[in-house]
Amino acid sequence: MEDVTDRRLVVITGASSGIGLAAATSLARRGDQVVLVGRDPARLRAAADEVREASGERPEVFRADFAVLDDVRQMAERVRAAYDRIDVLANNAGAIALQPITTVDGFELSIQANHLAPFLLANLLADRVRRMVVTASGAHRSGSLDPENLNAPLHRYRPLSAYGTSKQANILFTVEAARRWPQVESYCFHPGVVRTRFGNDSRLVSLGMRVLPFRSAAKGAQTLVWLANQDQSRLRPGGYYFDCRPRRPWPKAADPRLAARLWTASAAAVGVPG
Repeated sequence: MEDVTDRRLVVITGASSGIGLAAATSLARRGDQVVLVGRDPARLRAAADEVREASGERPEVFRADFAVLDDVRQMAERVRAAYDRIDVLANNAGAIALQPITTVDGFELSIQANHLAPFLLANLLADRVRRMVVTASGAHRSGSLDPENLNAPLHRYRPLSAYGTSKQANILFTVEAARRWPQVESYCFHPGVVRTRFGNDSRLVSLGMRVLPFRSAAKGAQTLVWLANQDQSRLRPGGYYFDCRPRRPWPKAADPRLAARLWTASAAAVGVPG
């Protein structure tokens, strides 16, 4: 294993199960120092134990509920205090809600947990981050994002449409991050349909998991790990990937003007400079 001073530091959100845990385990086995971020302390501890068993080293863990923006702010402060460099920030945490839910911050749950909270975290850590990988989804095709009304999905709520809108936001965020932050290599990817704990509380999602072809969490994490390791010269800034290959998202998820409007609206929503 490399000397600790030469090792990469990889921060992974949504790392207590599924794609995040699979990616953390794979990267730790390769010699990276991984940091796990999750919502549930018990599951985080169990995930850290699993990574330790696989790699021989127990990772650090940080708790934050992305449905609470103050949690994200406090966690970002702790991460900044602990590390002066983050080689890879994997913004992987996500949520889907069967019913319309408004967070304590006043936003629809999917757009906050999947976009606004990761957007806030990235902004708070951007000066430390060298590469960012965002877990998006092919579900972005069902998105109908309105930057001037981020809570639009709450009206006539449809769970998969709300989720798709948040995934559309993920891709647009990546596009604009690549433009605004040339010092941060920014990419996003579609993991495929993965059987994980994600959406366990949703009967609709659980039904879809039984009907749709699905892949393992390790397979879903493959592109995340690949993007974390691939040489910058082989990747497209702001690119969208699936199965370790570049893909073209739907035009509504690649419109640079819409991406710029979303960034301005998101910055105002979470209270960071736009």
